Amino acid sequence: MRKLLDLFRNQKLNIKFTFIIVLFIIVPLGILASYLFYVMEKNVIDENVSYMEYTMRRNQEYTVSKIDSINMSTQFFLSDESLADILARSQRNEEITVEEWLEFKNDEVSSLERLVNNNPVLYGVRVYSENNHVQEMMPILYQNERLHKQEWAYNEDYLGWNYDYTDNLFSKYNLNQERKLIGLITFIFNDNNEKIGTIEAAMTMETMFPSIYESIEDEWGFFYSEDGEYYLDENKETPDLAILQEIIARLPAGKEIVTEYYASGNQKLVLSFMPINELDGTLVCVKNIADSVKNVQNIQTVFVLAMGALTVLLAFVINRVVQRLLKQFYEILRSIRKVQKGDLDVVIENCGKDEMGELGNQINKMLRRIKELMEDNLKREMLVKNSEIRALQNQINAHFIYNVLESIKMMAEIEEEYEISDAVTSLGKLLRYSMKWVSGNVRVSEELEYIKNYMALINLRFDYEIYLSLNIPDLILKQEIPKMSLQPIIENAIYHGIEEMAEDSNIYMKGIIEEDECLIEITDMGKGMSEEDVEKLRMKIAGELDSNGGSGNGIGLKNVQDRIHIAFGEKYGIEIASMLGCYTKIIVRIPITHRAKEE
Repeated sequence: MRKLLDLFRNQKLNIKFTFIIVLFIIVPLGILASYLFYVMEKNVIDENVSYMEYTMRRNQEYTVSKIDSINMSTQFFLSDESLADILARSQRNEEITVEEWLEFKNDEVSSLERLVNNNPVLYGVRVYSENNHVQEMMPILYQNERLHKQEWAYNEDYLGWNYDYTDNLFSKYNLNQERKLIGLITFIFNDNNEKIGTIEAAMTMETMFPSIYESIEDEWGFFYSEDGEYYLDENKETPDLAILQEIIARLPAGKEIVTEYYASGNQKLVLSFMPINELDGTLVCVKNIADSVKNVQNIQTVFVLAMGALTVLLAFVINRVVQRLLKQFYEILRSIRKVQKGDLDVVIENCGKDEMGELGNQINKMLRRIKELMEDNLKREMLVKNSEIRALQNQINAHFIYNVLESIKMMAEIEEEYEISDAVTSLGKLLRYSMKWVSGNVRVSEELEYIKNYMALINLRFDYEIYLSLNIPDLILKQEIPKMSLQPIIENAIYHGIEEMAEDSNIYMKGIIEEDECLIEITDMGKGMSEEDVEKLRMKIAGELDSNGGSGNGIGLKNVQDRIHIAFGEKYGIEIASMLGCYTKIIVRIPITHRAKEE
């Protein structure tokens, strides 16, 4: 990735612009196209899922009606007392006369035959006796030997539903054995719960499961029974066994119809499962939508190829347009290269009014300015020499003032004017601290020493005494603070809080440590301020009100606030609290910068 970025950075400007423009066109278009093709494919799947869901609902109604037809026919035969009586008498080997057989045939058998014939969905309903003593009356009543010719009779447990068998009732007279049947086998019992016959109610598999045998392109199905067997149309092309097993493995456990999309390799299938509790199995309908999905993918492939060709053509056109737009830029670049070689007489011609033209004009102005600066270079060298001379004179003046103060101090001590001597000493320290150049912050202890000297000189002016009380922990004394940031607060306390009272007073300085911060509280016992004045002062310090003007305008405190912000950040600064006639408290919040050294 880094190599690609380096390669991109090393390209010409027109290539970069071309790449970025094409990227901003193709990427959103590609994302939109991908989403549209995704929606198209999803719609194809959803439509086929809905279609299969509808088809299976229709199959459910149809299958239930067919099952009901077989069940009702079976119940009708079971409820026929004449039929049960004939079977019971045959079971007991009683003699039945010809007249009785004729009467039974004309009355009961004919009625049962009409019942079967009037139900077109039935293949047939047959009754098998438990012996061979009955008179066979086709197509209803048969002897027991006929039962054993049927395929289902060879099953160990053929009671109930039997699937996909052929009709082998007559060995010579074949009733279309190509037709596969599904039949419900039911036993007939007498009053003593003795088996006296067997009922076979059958219909074709095609009638029961039309969706399996319908010739619809890309659709097929099968019936899967609980004994692990599956039944499908053998006349259709047999589906791949592996796919069949995968579908069987996805059979749902519930009793509701489930329709889902299933993709496996090249197979794109919509599967619909309908559990049939009465038949102890599940009807499965499958629709292969691989062609429909492939059509969407083919359209997507054509779109991608077309977009690729369009991208190449678009990149070529954009590159030519960008080159023409940057023509003036390249002319400016050639001029700058001449300047780099030392030719300052270059002038960029034909500067237009657009951004490139403005750049050319600015470069022309810059070259003229460079020439002017070069001409002024000699003058500056002379000014530098003069500045060095003045700086040396200032050093001489500062030393002269210190020496004069020392002389005055010695004269005062000789005359035993020790109060004047102490005042001169304080003034000397105050001047030395003020005139000393410091590039960074100072320690709190140095700032307090300066304040002490300042207070000593202030008390010379008044007839009353202002006492300075300090309660500062050693850790705070070692912290850094901008130079001359506490003295303006003391000065404000004296001139705006104490001087008008003209009586002895106190200024109390207290240090508090709070986690990684320390607070320096400066409290004067002066006249205080009202809430309105305090709010105005806060707004001036915050820069929300204009602080220019006469005294008491808060400019000193605002300068302290600004310097603390510059040194430590917006989190730190000063806070104000006051009560009219009582006190004014200024709280200076600074970070602890030397805790590690102290520990």
